[in-house]
Amino acid sequence: MTKVNRRRFLSIAGAGGAALGTPLLGSGEPDEREMSSSDLSGMVDRYLTGIAKRQWKEHAVTMAFLRTAEDVKARQQYIHAKIWQALGGFPAKKTPLNARVSGTLERDGYRVEKLIYESLPRYYVTANLYVPTIGKGPFPAVLGTAGHAKDGKAFELYQRGFIGLAKRGFIVLAYDPPDQGERMEYLDSATGKSLVGGSMTAAHTMSGLQCVLTGGNIARYELWDGIRAVDYLLSRKEVDPKRLAVVGNSGGGTQSAYMAAVEPRLAAACPSCYITSWKALWEGPGPQDAEQDFTGFLKDGLDFVAFLIAFAPKPIQMMTATKDFFPIKGARATYAEAQHVFSLLGKQSHVGYFEYNDHHGWSKPRREATYAWLEQWLQGRTDSKPEGDFKVEPPANLKCTRTGQVATSLHGKTVQILNEELAERMYPHRKAASFESTAALGELISARLAIAPPQGAPKAKGLRRISRSGYVIDRVLIESEPGIIVPASVFIPDTASKRRRRAVIAASEAGKASDAKPGGRLESLIRAGYVVISPDLRGFGESRPSQKGKSGYSGPFQTDMRAILVGKTMVGMQVFDLLRVFHYAAARPDIDGSRISVIGTGTAGVIALYAAAIQPRIRTVVMENSILSYMDIVRTRVYAKNLQDLIVPGVLHDFDLPDIAKALGKKVVVINPLSPDGLAMPLTEAVGEYGREARMRRTGSGPRSYL
Repeated sequence: MTKVNRRRFLSIAGAGGAALGTPLLGSGEPDEREMSSSDLSGMVDRYLTGIAKRQWKEHAVTMAFLRTAEDVKARQQYIHAKIWQALGGFPAKKTPLNARVSGTLERDGYRVEKLIYESLPRYYVTANLYVPTIGKGPFPAVLGTAGHAKDGKAFELYQRGFIGLAKRGFIVLAYDPPDQGERMEYLDSATGKSLVGGSMTAAHTMSGLQCVLTGGNIARYELWDGIRAVDYLLSRKEVDPKRLAVVGNSGGGTQSAYMAAVEPRLAAACPSCYITSWKALWEGPGPQDAEQDFTGFLKDGLDFVAFLIAFAPKPIQMMTATKDFFPIKGARATYAEAQHVFSLLGKQSHVGYFEYNDHHGWSKPRREATYAWLEQWLQGRTDSKPEGDFKVEPPANLKCTRTGQVATSLHGKTVQILNEELAERMYPHRKAASFESTAALGELISARLAIAPPQGAPKAKGLRRISRSGYVIDRVLIESEPGIIVPASVFIPDTASKRRRRAVIAASEAGKASDAKPGGRLESLIRAGYVVISPDLRGFGESRPSQKGKSGYSGPFQTDMRAILVGKTMVGMQVFDLLRVFHYAAARPDIDGSRISVIGTGTAGVIALYAAAIQPRIRTVVMENSILSYMDIVRTRVYAKNLQDLIVPGVLHDFDLPDIAKALGKKVVVINPLSPDGLAMPLTEAVGEYGREARMRRTGSGPRSYL
């Protein structure tokens, strides 16, 4: 524990706070917010920020040691390998594009072809191909990647950029990303609206986290659309194959930066309103969309500059806005890093930087900067003219499908379906499928959760004691690890006992206060003679992130993404906390360490199952109102939002929750299992998941009879 955090911890415990097992005495009912102060609010993010700061320092050291062109080449190889790993690789082979043009618009100086192609079988991409009708080909060609706009490729500001390029002699292939434009993947045919809300980021998060479970990222599919778009461009005789570029703003800036890193056939790039630094983004608006949060990105020593380095020494220009939510401070710092790298290759002029004093968006100044950069490097011109006035098309004019949506016109596949198919292929080959040793499974789980099972009793301090009829409640603080405090309520029966008592650790997604009221569901256990410990694992109860995060994202989502970026997982950290609480319980003089069971309610049911697999001394594990399988999440089109806390990158390569339950056998009790959509799961399905050894029941009476 740092000096500052140790002082904070002792301050919370109170001057002269009691030692383990001898809590402070008090009277009256507990104040459920007595520890809900700034000391615990934001605790998880502060902890993760401490890890990130160490990783940023390591990155700075790495950058400082790039001193030769050979150093840069070695760094490029490392970056490519890590990005490939984070994406989950690409499909093993390219399948027929089956490209067809569904219509054409003839305009002044260019025409628009309404194109549909299949980047994967029955995975349809809607696109507009802008072809100059003035001048002689072959022309340089540009991929136009759309940002998070509902109209996708047809959004007005994007159209202006695409038309502006076409009028300057560039072919432009502008395509809709998944769940934008004509590719809504969660379309409710009855209402015409999205099943997951009006924001594209919500849809990308929904399928994006499913992609994380299979060891990849939703960007895998976005980039494959772009790679296949390059294949299509190279099939056109009007295109010069040596003069290809990618441009895009916001989410399109993300895709264009990524494409620069993964597509070697590109000759130039102009990502707009995306590149900053992770330090500035972390401390400002926080993590953004699922495709922008690569697993282990910071742990692996990477930052935004990695995309520029990967493209070096080919010409790439950063386009920024001083008032962007992608912080300008970070953009300037990243540009300085990139200049250093490009200078080592003797190509410092190949990394460009354009800054304008406005807000986020592909505004006219940044569009004109795009034109100038591409004219310079792909046309050999330095006399770029301002963008003129011209009309854009109503979005309906640019529709490629009959109904305006792939879902209703072509009934194609979605990211969720593609990821599910991938999961089904890998599932029979998961490592746990061939395991016979529970101990080996525990080691596999610990490695995948990125935790080291704790040993020994943690430090703990008593706060106060509250008396109730038949029992008392001790309020304690448990130090799980430096910077992390787990507040807990310990319910102790008044009845005399010469023996150490049985104990139950009852963790709930809703927090310890949810069952602490007189007459609450825990009282039946207390009156049966159990010592009950109800903890707020990090992220629950008093340390729960605010539901309202930054820049439109939920607080829990941003915390989950921070964890993934630094090589942690929320569920893994919570399992660690639960194991620390177990060791606290086992060390208490009034508890029999061989008779400790764990109850997990909601997402805590999965945490409890993990803990029982890692700690064999846990006698029984009860999962109540919990999901039973990661594969169930992958197979569910729209799952409950709270399940994002359970996401473990690549978990399905190693194991699924039924593997754990079958290894534990009769230790496992399942009460009121849920499907990932939040609805009750039939017990027959639950038995199919966990086998007949696990005890199952649908009841409102609680878990007492199973302990």
